[in-house]
Amino acid sequence: MRQCSGSDVAVSPGTPEARLAALGIALPEPVAPAALYLPCVRTGDLLFLAGHGPIRADGSVIRGKVGADLDVDAGREAARVTGLRLLTTIRAELGTLDRVVRVVKLLGMVNTAPGFNQTPAVIDGCSALLLEVFGEAGRHARSAVGMAELPFDIAVEIEAVVEVR
Repeated sequence: MRQCSGSDVAVSPGTPEARLAALGIALPEPVAPAALYLPCVRTGDLLFLAGHGPIRADGSVIRGKVGADLDVDAGREAARVTGLRLLTTIRAELGTLDRVVRVVKLLGMVNTAPGFNQTPAVIDGCSALLLEVFGEAGRHARSAVGMAELPFDIAVEIEAVVEVR
C-alpha cells in the first residue's frame, strides 16, 4: 500500500489501548445521537462513523465560529475533543481500540467566520490525537472544510472511516 507523506507526531510504542493509558487519556462515556441515525455502521472490515461534535466529558459543548468566537487553538482543542468522541464510539462498537487496523479517512467540518481559511490547522487537533493513539495506523486521508453553520452551533463536526478486524 502506497502512502503519501505527512507531518511527524511522537508516538509511544504499544497497542492503542496501552497508548491511551500512557497518555493519561480516559475516554468519555458514549452519548446518544442527536437525531435519527446511528453513531456508526460496520460493513465488512470498514466502520463508518457519523459526524461527531465537541462534547467534553462533563457534557459541555464547544460552540461558536472559529475565527470569531474561537481562535485557531480553541478550534484545534474542539477537534481533539471530537476525536475523543470518535474513539469512544469505536471502542463502544468493537470493545477495544486494539481492533483498529487503520484510520482511513476523516472529513472535518469547521464552523467558520467569514474569511476564515485555516481549517486544516483546526482539524489537526483530531489528526494529531489519532496519530498519538494509533501510531502510523492513525495516519489518514482527510478533508478539512469550512461551513457557514453546523448543528447546534458546534465548533467542529468530524466523521471518519476506519478499517477494523
